[in-house]
Amino acid sequence: MYGPQIKGVLPGDNARKILANDEKYLSPSYTREYPLVVKRTQDIWVEDVDGNIFLDFTAGIGVCNTGNNNEEIKKTIIEQLDNYIHFALGDFYNDKAPLLAEKLCYLTPGQFDKKVFFTNSGTESVEASLKLARYYTKRPRILGFIGAFHGRTMGSLAITSSKSTQRKHFSPLIGDVTHVPYPYCYRCPYKLSYPQCNFWCVKIIEEVYFKRLCPPEDVACCIVEPIQGEGGYIVPPDGYFDELTKVLKKYDILLVCDEVQSGIGRTGKMFASEHWNLVPDIVCLAKALANGLPLGAIVGNKKYYTWVKGSHNNTYGGNALAVVAALKTIELVQNKYMENAKNMGDYILTIAKKWVEEYEFLGDVRGKGLMIGLEFVKDKQTKEEATKLRNTIVYKCFEKGLLLLPCGESVIRFSPPLSISKSAVDIALSIFKDVLNTVKRNFSM
Repeated sequence: MYGPQIKGVLPGDNARKILANDEKYLSPSYTREYPLVVKRTQDIWVEDVDGNIFLDFTAGIGVCNTGNNNEEIKKTIIEQLDNYIHFALGDFYNDKAPLLAEKLCYLTPGQFDKKVFFTNSGTESVEASLKLARYYTKRPRILGFIGAFHGRTMGSLAITSSKSTQRKHFSPLIGDVTHVPYPYCYRCPYKLSYPQCNFWCVKIIEEVYFKRLCPPEDVACCIVEPIQGEGGYIVPPDGYFDELTKVLKKYDILLVCDEVQSGIGRTGKMFASEHWNLVPDIVCLAKALANGLPLGAIVGNKKYYTWVKGSHNNTYGGNALAVVAALKTIELVQNKYMENAKNMGDYILTIAKKWVEEYEFLGDVRGKGLMIGLEFVKDKQTKEEATKLRNTIVYKCFEKGLLLLPCGESVIRFSPPLSISKSAVDIALSIFKDVLNTVKRNFSM
């Protein structure tokens, strides 16, 4: 492929028929940004049911890190199909799960003995981490962050706070959760500037929250995304996690890192926490772990796994097909794609950061590796979110054959498969810039 191929008005005839059926039978709670109906995928390319070809800058919401429909992973899955598809790890043993568990214990930060519990998704990984932390510490409270996304099941939803619509009408959620501001330097809630702020967003936890709202002796864990995903691809400043971990260690509060979106090479390192030498007590994984098959995991310090048989379990976690896909995914990311993610990410950031000066509605560009966010504003002084403009840009890119997704209130994320080539990046950036120029002509204060 030399670029996207759009044959006519989107959606096409075949897509419209499927969209009508979808609307009739599927839940309206799904979030669809544009009417893409996928027929087949290959690496960075997506073909819809009308034969239109799109360049994928979403990786299935950060899932297909080694490329869509990766041939080596497919081969691995097919080989496993000849042996068995499923034999419940929760009640029996299988020969694949220990191999992946060993690999994850080795790869995750921290030079200490670890154990793994397998799940089916990111939200289930978060749920498991909260239960493990409460079980071990015998403490009820949880510390989370404003803007966080940890999932939509009732436990993880109590920690999620990226959009009010995700929580509306679902109360009561699990109690004893306290949210504190995330280090969103572009929109500091305290109107301070880094580094002169001296990390007030950390100090306030101890000086205000712990004194008035949240007794630290009652806090089991603090759960944090090393880079906030759905909240807006927000990258904390250097030194932040050093300060945060000092406070947590002072009160024996476990640190849980949600690497569901930022892990498995996405940021140019296997885990985003490695950018700051951050060593979590528990790591939550999913999304890209099995490159499209449903698999999650929590990896934690062995000493925290004090729960007994039956305390926590599931049916499908550690499914053999997903496990072998994960083993091959990790191999490919380590040997081929992680370095490419760093190189292509640096390349994109160098170009995109220049756009901030060129376009009055582009307020900030940030990211690590191929986890890059571009934040759009109505005014660079007030930083008022330009949500409608952001959505327009996403849709116009779709019409030109570039698949993107929003996050936060006014951010577009660049999260292509880690396999993407420089030539494909150039195509995507060219399409994106064309759209920016189009909206620039119509941009109104």
